[in-house]
Parts: sequence; C-alpha cells; structure tokens
Amino acid sequence: MDIFQSIILGIVQGIAEFFPISSTAHLALIPWIFSWKDPGLSYNVALHFGSLFAIIIYFRKTWQLIITEFLQGIFKLSFTNLHYGRLGLFIIIATIPAVISGLLFEKYAAGILRDPMIIAASLLIFGLLLLYSNSVSKEEKSIKDISIRDSLVIGLAQAFAIIPGASRSGVTISGALLRNFKTEEAAKFSFMLAAPLIIGATVYESKNLAIASIVQIPFLVGIIVSAIFALLAIKYLLKFVRFSGYKYFVYYRIVLAFVIVLIQMIS
Repeated sequence: MDIFQSIILGIVQGIAEFFPISSTAHLALIPWIFSWKDPGLSYNVALHFGSLFAIIIYFRKTWQLIITEFLQGIFKLSFTNLHYGRLGLFIIIATIPAVISGLLFEKYAAGILRDPMIIAASLLIFGLLLLYSNSVSKEEKSIKDISIRDSLVIGLAQAFAIIPGASRSGVTISGALLRNFKTEEAAKFSFMLAAPLIIGATVYESKNLAIASIVQIPFLVGIIVSAIFALLAIKYLLKFVRFSGYKYFVYYRIVLAFVIVLIQMIS
C-alpha cells in the first residue's frame, strides 16, 4: 500500500462513511477496479479512526452533554428530564444488534460478501429502501424525541450494515425516516451511532492490526485524510439533506450498481 493509494482510500472512506453510499463497498471496489491489492478489513477499520475523530470533533458539545447526563442518570437510577442522557442510552441500545450481527457474520463480511455482484445487489436493494423511507416519512421528530422503540428499529436496521453495499449510514437513516424523523435529524443520529461501532470494531480488530502497522506512513496518511474529508462530509451532508433529501444518493447507488455489473460482465 503506497501513499497515493492511502490518500485515495482515505478520501473515499471520509466521504462514503457519512454519505449513504457504503464506505465498505467503495473500499472494496476501488482496489478491484484499479487492480490494486485489496487492503483487507483490518485496513478498512484503521481508516475508520479518521471518521471517529470527525464524529467526536464535530459533535463534541453534544457528546459532552450525553456523557454528563448519562452519568447523572446512572447515579440517580432515572433518566427523567435528562434528554441527552436518554440519547446516550438509546445509542447503546441501537448499537447492540450491529454488534451481534458483526460477531456472527464477521467471516462472511471479510470474505464472500465482498464479491462485486453482492455489493451491486446490496447497493440497489438498500438504495431503493432509502428512497422509499424518504418518500413516506412524515419528518416530524427530532433526536430529543427518540424512544426505545425508535432505537430498536434503527438498531435492527443497522445490523444489515455488515453487508458491503448496504451502507451503515444508509440503513440507519432509512430506519430513522421510517420512524418519522426529520431528514437532518435522521442523519445526525446515524452519524453519532457510528462512534461506538467504530470503537468496538477497532478494539476487536486490534488482534489483527498491529501497532507497528498503524504507525506506518501510508496508514497515518490514510487516517488523517479520512478525518479531514469526514468532517467536510458531515458538515455539507447535513445542509444538503435538509433541502434535497436522499434521492440523489439513491440515484448514485443505482448507477454504481449497474456499472459494477457491466464491468463484471466485460471482465
């Protein structure tokens, strides 16, 4: 893995992690299209460090409130009137299905599910689900209105993120829209849900990802580039979806799916 490839993959990871177009799919497809060596799942996890930094930095004030009120709720044994404390609790609840899915299907995610045709099918199917969710949502709820039922639905949707092409942000945003969250609020909750998953995946994959690998220049470059573009992606996506929704991302997913099939047929 050279520095140029790390820069390209860092840009892709930073943008695609938060755009509902599947970062995992793009990190698998780009080496396939350009005949690069597949960096593997461990490298993908390393790039997610950049996304994690972006989430923490961009939502730093919200995280501070969540942690403070969550600890207050634990000590009081009640989260009444602790809106951010409840949000922290619901983030944990929504994370559990994805953790279970990841542990059960890890070997498939790193193997057969990275097949280009499976990625194409996933891009198409879950893209259409996002389009449907966007079209039927009443868009009346904010993050502060979230309930345990909302967190369970969004969490179950997130379990499908193990499939490359599904898009973690895409499926969680779809779940939130089906629960009638506003488009921007659905994106915010989706982005914040990424933090515990990235931390968990990093800890779990640490057995395969040696510290010596992370401090190599290409790895560091990829992480830094990923963080920069992730911050930009969060900022501009939240503004974009407020006015345009998610339909343009679905169109991109559909086109990409057919391009993948075409390349596969030609090759």
